[in-house]
Amino acid sequence: MTNLGDLEVFTRVVSTGSMSAAGRALGFSPAVISKRIKRLEDRLGTRLFQRTTRQISLTEAGQGFYDRVLGIMAGIEEAEAFASGRSGQPQGTLRITAPTSFGRMHVAPHLARFIEAHPDLILNIVLSDEFTDIVADGFDLAVRIGELSDSTLVARKLAPVRRILCASPAYLGRYGMPETVDDLGRHICLRQHNHDTWKLESEGGSMSYKPQGRLITNSSEVVREAVLSGAGIALRSTWDVGGDLKSGRLVQVLPAWEGSRNLFVSALYPSRQFLPAKVRLFIDYLAGLYGPEPYWER
Repeated sequence: MTNLGDLEVFTRVVSTGSMSAAGRALGFSPAVISKRIKRLEDRLGTRLFQRTTRQISLTEAGQGFYDRVLGIMAGIEEAEAFASGRSGQPQGTLRITAPTSFGRMHVAPHLARFIEAHPDLILNIVLSDEFTDIVADGFDLAVRIGELSDSTLVARKLAPVRRILCASPAYLGRYGMPETVDDLGRHICLRQHNHDTWKLESEGGSMSYKPQGRLITNSSEVVREAVLSGAGIALRSTWDVGGDLKSGRLVQVLPAWEGSRNLFVSALYPSRQFLPAKVRLFIDYLAGLYGPEPYWER
């Protein structure tokens, strides 16, 4: 019978897309992973992967084998959970990556309840505003904000993102309230990146506006603090400044125009098949927290 450990190695190579990434996830060197795959291929008498210097891909036999092995691995996980008396309880480490500000404001404050409900699970959360290859870097899931694009990853929408133009009362007291989008050219606009373009929509249509300002930064939190201090007008997400709008620290500008309505907070994960219980439970937990009308909009 084929070594079950070799099957785990095989499925992890497929899900991560490389032997080195699989090795990092399983704690083995790439050489060990390669040896285990070759042993499996020798036993089966067929090649499972096409290998090049840059990538590997499944052969036709490998794809068929993978489709059948997924069910076996899911059954083994279920059997182990039953035998240990913890059926349905997630175990091990769950690696998550999320944007810095959103993770600090809308993930971290809700972790205590999840951790308390799942005492056998360890959460490893990495906050970063850089694009992360979750497969290569060994993450189980990523919380992402933006438009959903074609990808090999599976995405589940957790909440809509509403972006508005806003400024502090102090800034508006000095420079006045803009009445039209054209008036933005006479104001100080705070952009997050050098080539940042504001995609704005109204009932009458949509437009793109490239803000011009003397502050350029790669940090969303720098822009947030700058607009609060009265430095200018910014396009901000309500999950970020909702509390400031309610308290009066910020005021919405040009309310007829808002950011693209095609933005979402989403959970991304590598594969719909053989989805570990720990991943599914955390995604369901976030979806229950946020939903179609997230709490920061209420």
